[in-house]
Order: sequence, then C-alpha cells, then structure tokens
Amino acid sequence: MGRRQTDSEPTRWVYLTLLLMGLVSCSLVYMFMSAVFRPTSKIYSFSEENLPMEGEGGIEGCCRGIEGLELWGAAVKWGTDFKFNSSVECCEACRKMCSGTDGPCLCDSWVFCGNREACGSKFGECWLKKQKDTLAPERQEAVKTVSWTSGLIFGRGEGIIGLETEYGTLHIKLLPDCAPHSVTYILELLGLRHCAGCQIYRAESRGQSWDLEGNHIKDASFGPPFALIQGTLETHATTFNKIPTEACPLIRRGSVAWVGSGPEFFISLANHEEWKRSYTVFGYVLPEDMVIAEKIAELPTRPDVWNNINVSVLEKSVPLWVRRIKTSHGANVS
Repeated sequence: MGRRQTDSEPTRWVYLTLLLMGLVSCSLVYMFMSAVFRPTSKIYSFSEENLPMEGEGGIEGCCRGIEGLELWGAAVKWGTDFKFNSSVECCEACRKMCSGTDGPCLCDSWVFCGNREACGSKFGECWLKKQKDTLAPERQEAVKTVSWTSGLIFGRGEGIIGLETEYGTLHIKLLPDCAPHSVTYILELLGLRHCAGCQIYRAESRGQSWDLEGNHIKDASFGPPFALIQGTLETHATTFNKIPTEACPLIRRGSVAWVGSGPEFFISLANHEEWKRSYTVFGYVLPEDMVIAEKIAELPTRPDVWNNINVSVLEKSVPLWVRRIKTSHGANVS
C-alpha cells in the first residue's frame, strides 16, 4: 500500500516560495530604513495640549516605569493602604492626580512593588509621591536588588528641557510615561550641565514632498530629502549604554526619537507614517520652536551616501548643550 499523500509537491513549493518572498521583503525594508538613518555604529506640529491621544497613533498604552528603581519623595498616597495588581494601574492612579490644565501635578512619581516573592507583604503596594524637583528625582541608592518599579509623570508645563544651539533653543517636552529609560538618560545629561560631543550633523529639509504642516504631498516621493535633522546625544564625559526599545508611536512633525538604541537621534520635520512604528519617541519639540529646526535644516550641506542612500550632511556640525528650563504654570522661562 502506498504512503498517504498529505500534500502535493507543487503546493509545498508554492508555500516555500511565498515564505522566501516574505523574508526578502522584510530584509529590504530593514536595509532601507538602516540606510536612511546611517549605520547604528557610528511629527505634524502639535503643542502640549494637542499631544496625540489614545487611538490616534500617539501615546496609546503609555504608562511605563523602570524595574529595579525606587524613587523617593514626599508620599501623597501611602502604599500600605493603596494596592493594585499591576504597575500600570499604579501609574494611572498617579496620572489621574495630574489632570489639571495648569499648575504642578499633585502626583509626579509612583512606586510599585510587583514581585510577589521579593515584595512579600508589600506586594501590590502603590506609593504615589511628589518630587521636590521633577528633573532631578530622588532615588534610593541600594547595594542589593531593588524589588520596586518606579516612574515619573510630567504635567503641563513640566518636564521640558532645552537643546541649546547657536540658532536658538529647542524646547523639548519629555515623555517619561512612554519612554522612562530614555528620559532617565536625558536627565543624567542634564545633571552634567554640559554635553561635550553632542551635536547635529545631518540636515534635510521637507523639500517638495511635505507641506508646511508636515503633511505628505500626494504622489510626491518620500525622499531624499527626508525632512529631518539628525545628531548624537553621546557625551565624552560618560559611557553610553544602549537604550531598550520603548514606546514607538507614528513619527509626527516635531517627534524626537532615537535611531536604533541611541545615542543617535533625530527630530522629524514631517509626518512620516511610511516609517510605521519603528522608533522610540522620547519627546517632542514645542511647536513654536520648529522654526529653529527648520532653520538648521536649511544650513549648507554636502552630499554623502550611506548604504546606497543619498543623504545631506552639514558642512559644519551644530554643537548642542542640554539645558534646564524653569517653568511657571506652563510658561517657559529660560
């Protein structure tokens, strides 16, 4: 008796061919995006009140913290009497105390104990706290493993830092509840009070592909130019550790995002929906400062080729200084 035929040979070859085509397509997309933003070795304009809401390709599901971190600060809710099943619920509880349209938040940091074995009787405790300085939060420096998870919440007018250039200061609203590891690194740079080595080295205008609001013009190409300015936030003073992938919303005019795991970053001058959700976004430029980004994008450049992609590199790189921005009820004061 012959063997039962479960599938014909031609059908098997069809499946294998389709699988191979899919793998090749994915590889080509990856190679193109890597080329556009240079090898990793070497945002429509929106103001604070118009931050993309859930379901709009913006910050859906952003309520993240850092495991193994215990933030200190004055307690506004005691965890012994305030418990949840997850760090997200704890984060949301803090966020609800930061829903005002003006002034500082009643809660700007949260601490949750979510490891049942390590936390013991403290399991589920959610401590809501208030920092003296949200740009320099107090933390417990422990020599042993910390069982807590902590996060920051920046309200309106808070969590804004400046990237100072000779052409003006780019005020950037940080997103700690979406990209806590990224924001922690930026705050470390802020604590150094300098950023030797930080610079913008690539500049490409919107060209004829995007309008003034960053919307793509029908039937136009997607670059080059690619409507962005790109640089590095690596300082000679510290050793850079790769940043894990965090929230990756659609790139909008003003989005500030890492290239790969950093320290290379870019500021988008346009809405790049064609890039899908490929980059960790850790902040956005306040809309009134996009004119500075546009000015840098028009500086003299020289052509270069990265992985067979034509790019525009600045003839003279633009140094960056990371600055603290004092705020008062939502108004920026340098």
